[in-house]
Amino acid sequence: MIFFVLCGAFALISLITFCLYARDKRAAKKGNWRTPEKVLLLFSFFGGAIGGSLAMALLRHKTRHWYFVAVNAIGLLWQIAAIVAAAFFLL
Repeated sequence: MIFFVLCGAFALISLITFCLYARDKRAAKKGNWRTPEKVLLLFSFFGGAIGGSLAMALLRHKTRHWYFVAVNAIGLLWQIAAIVAAAFFLL
């Protein structure tokens, strides 16, 4: 049960993260108020690395900033490790 909750939480946070990146990309093009980088990085690290990575790849947003690549990669690693550990110990 906890495994599925964890996977669902990561999926939801990833969807929110993707939407935040998309909104920021749209705002950047229009010259409107932007989402702070700190918010994007925190969402990517704390559960939304899949959404952040997909947004970077599909929207070509924040790809020139090394720290976005690093935070998404590290976040992805710990999130995969959490899912594997949950599957191993809880299923």
